[in-house]
Order: sequence, then C-alpha cells, then structure tokens
Amino acid sequence: MTAKASNPTPSESDARTMLRHTLATLAYRGGKAVRDAPEGFAQHRASASSRTPGQILAHVGDLLDWAVGLADGRHEWHDSPPLPWRKEVERFHAGLAALDARLAGPDPLGFSAESIFQGPIADALTHVGQINLLRRMAGSPVRGENYFKAEIVAGRVGSDQSPPRREFE
Repeated sequence: MTAKASNPTPSESDARTMLRHTLATLAYRGGKAVRDAPEGFAQHRASASSRTPGQILAHVGDLLDWAVGLADGRHEWHDSPPLPWRKEVERFHAGLAALDARLAGPDPLGFSAESIFQGPIADALTHVGQINLLRRMAGSPVRGENYFKAEIVAGRVGSDQSPPRREFE
C-alpha cells in the first residue's frame, strides 16, 4: 500500500500530540545515551575545540528551558554551566517533563508547535546523537536499536523508560 502524498495543516491539537511523542522519543533515546555513562565521561573531549558531553547535556537542558519559554510566549535564551553528570541527567528529564506538562495543558502555545520542534527540539535530538558518538569514542558505546519497535509513549519523559525491544548485536 502506498501512502498518499498530502500537505495537510495539522490542528494545534494534532501538532501538540506529535510534539509530545517527539519529547517521549527524545527521552527514550537521550535516556539511553546518558544511562550508565562511565566515570569521567562528562569531561571526555574529542578534540581541543569540541564540547564535552557534560557541556552538550547542559546545552540540551538550556534548549528544553528555551522550549518551555517559547511555549509560554517568551523567546529567551540562557547559557548554563554544566552541572555534575547525574544532576544534568536529572535536569534533562525535568526539562522534558516541564515541556510535556505545558504541551498537555489547555493553555494556547505562545509559538507554534512546529516552530518549537524545528528549533530547540530538533537541536536536542542532534545533540543526543553527539553524546552517542562521544560514548563510542570514549570506549563505552551505546547499543544500536531498531527504534521503530521501541515502546515510546507520549508523556513518558522520565528516566523510567521501557527496556529495549530489539537492540543490535
């Protein structure tokens, strides 16, 4: 069966639903990237000019803070210094939870769901990929997975993710 090509404009409700699923995907993939990172990984540096995983994860936290602000109609950016790794992981999930709660609520968005996706959320997904790459470079690779088969549920944005269903050998 071939999918019919169309360009419908989704309702705000549909866009919010998709964005909430995207946040759950970010929580699943990001949680896997940061879970069980080896001691000292937060300070690993691929090169003299590259960000450390701790700096990248702090940036992801800033992106999530920015996204909540955008949902509230504020376009404000703040750079945060990295916290200890466990605290940054907690901040990551807390940021996801705050944004998910805002999207699940009844108040209208200050900016479109599409704009929130194309800015902070897409950037956060990119940075999770960087953390995965740095894990491999640091000798602690994250196992690949068929994410299509993963149990990802809108609203599940904490560290309590379902176990992988189909990891690669």
